[in-house]
Amino acid sequence: MEQKQSIEQFKGRARLPNFAIPRRYDLHLRLDLSACTYSGTVQINVSIVEETKFLVLNALELDVHEVCFTNSHGQYRPSDVVLDGDEEFLVLVFDQALGVGEGVLGIGFSAVLDAHLKGFYKCTYLDGGEKKNMAVTQFEPVDARRCFPCWDEPALKATFKIAVDVPSELTALSNMPIISEKLDANVKTVYFEESPIMSTYLVAVVVGLFEHIEDTTSDGVKVRAYCPVGKSDKGEFALNLAVKTLDLFSKYFSTPYSLPKLDMVAVPEFSGGAMENYGLITYRENEMLYDHLHSTTARKQRMAIVVAHEVAHQWFGNLVTMEWWTDLWLNEGFATWVSYMATDILFPEWKIWSQFLQQTTGGLVKDALEQSHPIEVEIHQARSILEVFDDISYKKGSAVIRMLQSYLGDDIFQKSLSSYIKRFSGKNAKTEDLWSVLSEESGVKVSEMMDAWTKKKGYPVISVKAKEHILEFEQTQFLSSGLQGDGNWIVPINFSLASYDRHKSFLLETKSREVDISDLVDSFDNEQLWVKINIYQSGFYRVNYEDKLAARLRKAIEHNSLEATDKFGILDDAYALCEACEQSLSSLLSLMDVYRKEVDYIVLTNLINVCYNVVKISSEAIPDSANDLKQFFINLLLFPAERLGWDSIPGEDHFSALLRAEILQALVIFGHDQTQKEALDRFQTLLNDRNTPLLSADTKGAAYIAVMRNASISNRKDFESLLNVYREANTVQEKERILRFFASSPDPDTVLEVLNFFLSDEVRDQDIIYGLIGISLECREIAWIWLKENWDLILSKYGAGLLLTHFVRDIVTPLCSNEKADEVEEFFASRVHPVISMTLKQSIAQVRIKARWVEHIRQQQSVQELVKELAGKK
Repeated sequence: MEQKQSIEQFKGRARLPNFAIPRRYDLHLRLDLSACTYSGTVQINVSIVEETKFLVLNALELDVHEVCFTNSHGQYRPSDVVLDGDEEFLVLVFDQALGVGEGVLGIGFSAVLDAHLKGFYKCTYLDGGEKKNMAVTQFEPVDARRCFPCWDEPALKATFKIAVDVPSELTALSNMPIISEKLDANVKTVYFEESPIMSTYLVAVVVGLFEHIEDTTSDGVKVRAYCPVGKSDKGEFALNLAVKTLDLFSKYFSTPYSLPKLDMVAVPEFSGGAMENYGLITYRENEMLYDHLHSTTARKQRMAIVVAHEVAHQWFGNLVTMEWWTDLWLNEGFATWVSYMATDILFPEWKIWSQFLQQTTGGLVKDALEQSHPIEVEIHQARSILEVFDDISYKKGSAVIRMLQSYLGDDIFQKSLSSYIKRFSGKNAKTEDLWSVLSEESGVKVSEMMDAWTKKKGYPVISVKAKEHILEFEQTQFLSSGLQGDGNWIVPINFSLASYDRHKSFLLETKSREVDISDLVDSFDNEQLWVKINIYQSGFYRVNYEDKLAARLRKAIEHNSLEATDKFGILDDAYALCEACEQSLSSLLSLMDVYRKEVDYIVLTNLINVCYNVVKISSEAIPDSANDLKQFFINLLLFPAERLGWDSIPGEDHFSALLRAEILQALVIFGHDQTQKEALDRFQTLLNDRNTPLLSADTKGAAYIAVMRNASISNRKDFESLLNVYREANTVQEKERILRFFASSPDPDTVLEVLNFFLSDEVRDQDIIYGLIGISLECREIAWIWLKENWDLILSKYGAGLLLTHFVRDIVTPLCSNEKADEVEEFFASRVHPVISMTLKQSIAQVRIKARWVEHIRQQQSVQELVKELAGKK
């Protein structure tokens, strides 16, 4: 009884007790891929820092066979070994207290390879048409404990010496280079060099059949890309990127890459996009393999950002690691920001910083929910950590960094980051550590300025009015629900007045402030004088202009007086204010109308997204105007569509290819007859010749949407043809593309058939994320019914991990009535799991925000007349 009470003291804690600290792991894993099991031994060098009768470490879904602790006084075997699956820990109880000092903890264990893409998991590959097993690790955030007993917390860094027994014909990879291999019949033991100090979540092992290509950085670091057999040429783009970014970051951070090699491996099944394991980056195949025939321009661009992101982690995350998951954003926000910086240096013609605004917007949307969380978020339960790998940590985190960089200046920022990396190399850091270094280098009290941005959720909307030669600024928290939030931020404000040559900047430190602009203009009465706040959208906030100022900005857009980033921002803020019922739908539509001659990619993609969202909400609020709205949106897009056409022109720029894909897909979705007919005609050509030049990787999407928009139970021919294209496709890129558009049919029976197909063995578990995101507007409620009916099957098939969050977000969020929100709450009341808890709350909140918006639009008398007028305007 006394012992049980003693063990109880360790329960319900977010973190392990700190009376023992691991220093070194000697890990040997023995794989049996035919049985999908493995056994292992781990010898852990431990420092006992406080006398104890207990050793408490993490373990989950492991069988522990034998345990022994050895120190200078002898051997100790525990009197009790307690594995607690709920607490995810292993408690070793000793009759005799272990004294302060060094010792070695030896544990023998075994387990089944995980079936849900976490821990040490099983996946399959094709070898000459035969399906075979391979094994991969995915430990971040807290699944090293599923592979071997360990102190599974980022601050408990140690060195790792790893060996694995694998079938002799397979390749075994880990964080470090191979020292030697020993062959015994058809099994080989592969021994790896000991690693530098690192966190458990970065340990990695991959065992499979690969071929590789390699290159070397200017510092002599060997970089390899491991690809499926026969596809090594598809790894060349990623390999080239990795070599260049390693060199770039070594210079930028004034710190060389810390390992002798960097391997990248494309694995056939992976729950995320990529993982920055130290020295062994793992990727989904379509995030690393570039196929110039089948990969879209957008995918190529994303690949550059993803590779740069994972390589950046070798410094931000691996060399310097957050102290606890509260500071995850130090990993992800910085890797996101610096990946754009690297991509901009390598591909300046892509103007990637303008596209970074999509990251900013993603953060603004999520952080406008009452159910958001601070960037520095408290973590109380291991399984909830996965949920903070979200738009706040990545997108708001990177946008806030971008804002701070713009305020401090590039040189000071770079110098500060170099100092930070050097100071905390091989260690752990918290947010305040970074602020401290930035303050030392810049002379600015950074923590005072930034604490509200990282320690509190939310952000401000800046309301702006003009009176004679005075601009009045006022900040309030912006919430999409329309509720009044509280909070005060120190906001770096910049603005231009009638010209980018006339500008001013200041810190808004109080709720409101008046700024005299008489030094910029004599009088503000001239209606041509526009004022644009948040130049180039460098700040993480929204702007609400009084009507007079908003009207002048519309004219400035019409006269093409503004930069693309500012045109993006004006529309983005207007849409957000409209959704929050702070502005009318009529005012938003009038603003959209001045973008008719727009040609810039970043502005048009935002315009298209706003069009999609307005169609969705209007189908509920003003269904009689749905067709007129779609016609208006078609009219908005015809100018750039006619300029681009279907076929690429030799030597055309990067943005033409990106934009062609987006515009053709939008025109098909909005029902433009000519585009739909052309798309279907080109699809027929594709059926006769899979390599037809009439459908490129960029334009196939429009054709596939056209097929599905015309598909029904009575019109199945093209749908079945597309299904055959999927089945015959031998590239991951083509399969992904079809899955993205497969559920876009307006016909409920067809979509139900597709949703059930997603759950079949024909679709890899990892690929469910592509299918779910494309469910048509018309079938959102059918999808919700399907989710309820199949929930138990889905939970069993995909497990309680990252993939499960996609089902909740992609099927719940499109609903838009309070009745449906109530239904969702009731259904999940008895089915909540820590891994979906926050996603569920945020999704329900977004449903209620839309329900409120629907009611607000219904009360607007003149909106339908305006829609009819805009639809008839050519």
